[in-house]
Amino acid sequence: MDCPKCKTVPLRATKLEQGLSAMGCASCNGAVISLLYYRDWLERSSPIAESDVNKTKAVEEVEDSHAALVCPKCKKLMTKYKVSGCSNSRLDLCASCDEVWLDGGEWELLKSLELSRKMPVVFTEEWQRKLKKKALEDVREQRLLKVIDETEIEEVKRIREWLKKHPNKNEIMFFLNHE
Repeated sequence: MDCPKCKTVPLRATKLEQGLSAMGCASCNGAVISLLYYRDWLERSSPIAESDVNKTKAVEEVEDSHAALVCPKCKKLMTKYKVSGCSNSRLDLCASCDEVWLDGGEWELLKSLELSRKMPVVFTEEWQRKLKKKALEDVREQRLLKVIDETEIEEVKRIREWLKKHPNKNEIMFFLNHE
């Protein structure tokens, strides 16, 4: 199997963690991991101690592969899944054979975000929907900050929450929209 990112570099057996085998690329430091092996590792390994999580340092932005990747195992296109709202990294999943491509540094990113022991959640529609909703909210907030002072944002959010719960929301909105 060749690296799906580098295209010509053969993948070699490696370990992401004690007992977690993968096939890694010596050139880009990426790795392909079988979700079957991942789930087996989860069952066999003990949860990370709280003190170990705190030792994990913040990871810098990981350079994600921008183009669609071809699964090194079955040669079908892999689907990209956003990891979090605070990072542009995306994990690549082959839906045909349950292989995941991690770009160099993405395993460390998953650990820093406390997702290394629940990686499959990233591939769920619910997780992706939550990230899109958060991104949309961030865009709306940035748009609002162009017209109000930063010190007023919390008051506007408080009013919005009050309005959402008010039984006469529509009448209040009508009043506010019509001077």
